[in-house]
Amino acid sequence: MSNFEMLLADNPIVGAIRNDEDLDLICKSSIKIVFVLYGSILSIKKINETLKENDKIVFIHLDMLEGLKSDQKGIEFIKEVINPYGIISTKGMTLKYASNLGMLTIQRIFMLDTLSFDTGIKSVHTFSPDAVEVLPGIAAKAIETLGKEITQPIIAGGLIKSKKDAIAALNAGAKAISTSCSELWEFEEKSL
Repeated sequence: MSNFEMLLADNPIVGAIRNDEDLDLICKSSIKIVFVLYGSILSIKKINETLKENDKIVFIHLDMLEGLKSDQKGIEFIKEVINPYGIISTKGMTLKYASNLGMLTIQRIFMLDTLSFDTGIKSVHTFSPDAVEVLPGIAAKAIETLGKEITQPIIAGGLIKSKKDAIAALNAGAKAISTSCSELWEFEEKSL
């Protein structure tokens, strides 16, 4: 088991933040791992610093960051100037650039139908991210099937709004769940 997989096992609830209000809430929470799903080239450094000051492990979703291309130079900028723990992207080349710079990578894939499932698996095999975030996270059957096809830890994200949703995703084989539902941020691992 990799260090990152152990980190997910110890912290199965990942906070996903979409605005400054979420940032304030998550800083007051016991959540350890945070997915940043907003920001711009002008604000991301301060968002990252605020989270780090509050002892959070930060992953920035580059596809949602305004004003910065996710090309090689953009990734170099993120690494050198922002320095998060890792990045999230749906784009394989973005993951490759980040991995080449020693950053942890999470590939976000959408399981909408058989074609997207097959394409997602092929992409994971091609770009070898450190983890895979599958959406929607409430699709237990897709999580279970994906777990048979890849070796990376699975993080279930999207539409997880209740403890029941979180438990179903974890029971299907996800190592963790990511949620913007702040009510779930305070659940202890033992209560899941």
